[in-house]
Amino acid sequence: MSFKIVLIGTSLGGLSALKIILGNLPADFLVPIVIVQHRHKNSDNTLEGLLQEQSCLPIKEVEDKDKILPGHVYLAPADYHLLIEPGYFALSTDEPVSYARPSIDVLFESAADIYAEQVIGVILTGANHDGAQGLKKVKERGGITIVQKPTTAESSIMPQAAISAVTVDGILSLAEIANMLKVLSASESAEC
Repeated sequence: MSFKIVLIGTSLGGLSALKIILGNLPADFLVPIVIVQHRHKNSDNTLEGLLQEQSCLPIKEVEDKDKILPGHVYLAPADYHLLIEPGYFALSTDEPVSYARPSIDVLFESAADIYAEQVIGVILTGANHDGAQGLKKVKERGGITIVQKPTTAESSIMPQAAISAVTVDGILSLAEIANMLKVLSASESAEC
């Protein structure tokens, strides 16, 4: 099975978690990674810079109609829902979902509709229930579902909600999640 996309959803404590995962992925990791990190609607692109310091993969905040390229990490922009279309992104200013825009559920559900069993969905630390329904849809469409072990999360609410909603494929620590992504993507361990 070759995967087309990795989705990561996180909120409170997400920056630290993302640094660990992205910092443990090799330079030859080719499956595109798309991240929703809840943040204030007036946030600038500081997140992009902070994550780029930890990763050898290029990190970019998405603009409407950007192509989805292999070997790239994409961030949902503040105050926009991020949706997946065949081969590219779309942005939306529809109402918040689970009090969030960008919404993890919106990203995961749109990706599941397009790529079905070729999706890897990952839910990390966070203080609300956003992502649980999206991860459920990824699972229903045949994708792989991974959740951060709640005892290792800065806030266990989001991982617990996902585990309650979905029979997930893995409940792992952050380092284990990075290793699982490497195995699933069949990437080697090329250094930065």
